[in-house]
Amino acid sequence: MTQTVQPAAKAAPASQKTMTLAAALTDAMDLALARDPNVILYGEDVGVMGGVFRITTGLQAKYGKERVFDSPLTESGIVGSAVGMAALGFRPVVELQFGGFLYPGFDQMASHVSRYRYRSRGRWSTPLVIRFPYGGGVNLLEQHHDSPEAYLAHTPGIKVVIPSSPKDAKGLLLASIEDPDPVVFFENIKLYRSVKEEVPQGYYTVPLGQGRRVHEGKDVTVIAWGAMVQTCLQAAVAAEEAGIGVDLIDPRTLVPLDLELILESVAKTGRVVIVHEAVRTAGFGAEISALIAEHAIYHLEAPVLRVTHPDTMHSPFNAINHYSRPEPAYVADAIRQVLEA
Repeated sequence: MTQTVQPAAKAAPASQKTMTLAAALTDAMDLALARDPNVILYGEDVGVMGGVFRITTGLQAKYGKERVFDSPLTESGIVGSAVGMAALGFRPVVELQFGGFLYPGFDQMASHVSRYRYRSRGRWSTPLVIRFPYGGGVNLLEQHHDSPEAYLAHTPGIKVVIPSSPKDAKGLLLASIEDPDPVVFFENIKLYRSVKEEVPQGYYTVPLGQGRRVHEGKDVTVIAWGAMVQTCLQAAVAAEEAGIGVDLIDPRTLVPLDLELILESVAKTGRVVIVHEAVRTAGFGAEISALIAEHAIYHLEAPVLRVTHPDTMHSPFNAINHYSRPEPAYVADAIRQVLEA
């Protein structure tokens, strides 16, 4: 029998604690499990082992094997079973081991997860969250570095969330679990334990569809998400020392997209650089570029530039992996180019 819980208050508590992004995600799932008996966690190795990156460590011991449990190695089965559970009133949070492993489950996402509200004429929704680590820069193997956000953003009915900081990761994950529609939640591998910040304690949410201005400037708009926010922040600080003001925008969610914040920044600067880890062709940066052209073409003083993974699709192995990812120097070069155009 499912139980109904009241919506959580949105105000962030006053007390804070320094956390990594990994710890913030664990905290979010702990709070969600404690608050709502319909929340369940499962996936490959999430129970006994706590997940390949230990993000669910300790949760099975605390909440039991009926609510936090391991699944077989079947991405299609993990996602497909979550559809049925969500339709029956549960709020499954499932984990796939890597972004490069989502493809066997993509049929379920595109054919079922995204369509149930429409297919049932609004009688059923699928309030589920699909989590997975993604991105490069940590010297893993080929299928462990993918950044497949464009596949999901192109699929109507799915929300796409990509946090870049511990505070956002916790609030966005709790908002995703609350959401009545399916959410795909990207967790950047390099950010798991490389960034720390003060995170509010207790239950709070960060609204989906609301971006944030990470660094304020008046000369160039730089748009980035996930680990690329940290990369671009380094470039922005260096540019500031040279007298160049960078307006760094983190959308936080690609679907829904905070287009209003982006256009506000473009109107102020007139120059735009978009940075992402995924390949260049048909990457989500192209969609943002098109939206800027449609809504703010008369504000532009130069062509929109993109800094991305090259169109090789696959990340190179180990020692040369970092050459394929946007680096602060590459972003700095694009900023210089767009100012000189």
